[in-house]
Order: sequence, then structure tokens, then C-alpha cells
Amino acid sequence: MTPADSFSVLSKAAELAERGKPFALATVVWRQGPSSSQPGSRAIITADGELSGWIGGACAEPTVVREARDVIASGTARLLLLGSPEQFGAGGPEGTPPDGLAVPDGMVVVPIACQSEGAIEVYIEPVLPVPHLVVVGRSPMAQLLTELATALGWRAELIDGKDFAAAHVDERSMVVVATQGHHDEGVLERAVVARPAYLGLVGSAKRGEAVLGYLADRGLPREELDRVRVPAGLDLGHTTHAEIAVAILAELVQLRASGALQSGPSVPAFTAVTDPVCGMPVTPGPDALPLEHDGETYYFCCAGCRQAFEHDPAAYVNRSLR
Repeated sequence: MTPADSFSVLSKAAELAERGKPFALATVVWRQGPSSSQPGSRAIITADGELSGWIGGACAEPTVVREARDVIASGTARLLLLGSPEQFGAGGPEGTPPDGLAVPDGMVVVPIACQSEGAIEVYIEPVLPVPHLVVVGRSPMAQLLTELATALGWRAELIDGKDFAAAHVDERSMVVVATQGHHDEGVLERAVVARPAYLGLVGSAKRGEAVLGYLADRGLPREELDRVRVPAGLDLGHTTHAEIAVAILAELVQLRASGALQSGPSVPAFTAVTDPVCGMPVTPGPDALPLEHDGETYYFCCAGCRQAFEHDPAAYVNRSLR
């Protein structure tokens, strides 16, 4: 990978981070020839499996994409060792060291059957969005809450009630409605539609009951309204406006730490089939060299696997059924 290519990958990473999109950064840290990868080669993999950059050829790429999507979902980095089964010795299911292979703890070993005899180590690290808090209102308390969340490194936005729309948030956002009687119902209705991870209303329990009752009469589903926390924040008794901001932030921190809020990214299902010759995951499509056999369509990681199947399809079909 040239310096220009590396810069392009890092620019893409910065763009995704700015947009609050989760992704994984894969870096080749070691290679054994004749692998086409080079130490320092990088690629970005998004939650839907889109790859930008370069980490290897047809055998390595689908495996790295699959593992990267798992890394995004779990939020835990992973070190992969990819190579041919002959290099690693016999035995050992995928993800565990084959018999006789000594590898460091935490490394995932993935034997891949390619025409190339190379091997690579790839470090995959998740890059996840920081917590996103939207405070709706214009009071000093709303301003302070936004400032406190920003001090924690969160992406915090303060939006006037009349300007707030469901498009400002997603399913991972935390929303605090602090409009304090200024069209609470309309703001809360728009926020409910967005189904954020957290939705709280600043106000008394009596005020909250009236607002939620009004929205229920308008036909909003009761199960959605039951998700609204009223009053927002930990119950600290009679407090000042500044202390209310602290109480709300404390509740959000507590819920996130306990795992009660959906903080992980949504990772779409990975659509893949298995190359019947080498066992590698392959995304179905014209690029996967489809071949019809006995009414079944098979896909391959490379032309060599397809040719091997064409030469003796029964051997690979029967093996896949065992």
C-alpha cells in the first residue's frame, strides 16, 4: 500500500467517525510470501460489510470482512492469523490453534485454502461512535447538561424545541426533553417516533402523566410511551437546576455502564455461502464465479477452486454433505 493509499483509508476513517458511523480498521502486521499483502496495508470495513482499502486477495478478504463485522458488534479488537492448513499443521477447528501450533492468547487462527501459500496476521480494531446526547430545550439546566456531557467526551447537541425533528437522532441516541412546558407534547411525540435508546422528560411525575396521557389519546402506542422516563434523572429529592443536570447525566452514565441502553451498533446479517472446495466464506454474486450443478448454484473464492470443482464435483458435493 502506497502512502497515498494509506492516506485515503485514514481519510475515509475520519469521514465515518465524523458521521458517527461504526467501522473496523484492519491492519496487516505480518506477512509470509507470496501473499499479496504487505505489512502496514490497511482497510476499513463498515457494519454492512463494505471494504475500502487493501488487506489481501480473494481468500483473505471475505474472512477479514466476516471477522471485522464481529469485532464491530462486540466492540473488542481481534488479531487474526490466516494461512493454509498445511502451514498450521493438522487438526484444530476454525478459531482455535491447530495441533502443534503455538500462538499467543487472544489470537484467532483461520486456516484458508488458497492457491497462494502465503500467510498474514491482521489486527482488527473497532472504531465505534461516542455516546450521542440530544438535549431539547433552552433553559440554563439544558445548557449545563450539554456542557457536562461534552466534558465526558460525548457528542452532545442542544436543540431548541421548535427545531427538533426525529431525524436528529437514531436508535443509539439519548434524548432529554427539557422544554419545560413549551410544547412538550409535540417535541416528545417526535422523539418517540425516533425510538432512541433513552428518552427522558424533565418535569414532575404529574406533568409527565398529563403529557403521556395526551399522546396516548393521539394514538401513540402504549409500549412506546412506557419507555419514556419521567422525571428524567436519578431521584435526588428537591434539587437545584444544576443538580438536576447532574442527576440526569448520572442516570445516563449508570444505564450505559449497566448495559441497559442499546449502545452497540446494528450490524446487518452477513449474507455468505461456503466455497465447496476450500471452505471459505463467499458473498454470492457474479464476481463469485457461480456454477450450476444438479440444480444447485455454487460459488467460489477464485478460479482455481471453481476449476477443481468442475474437474470432480462429486468429491466436493459429497464432502459438504458429511
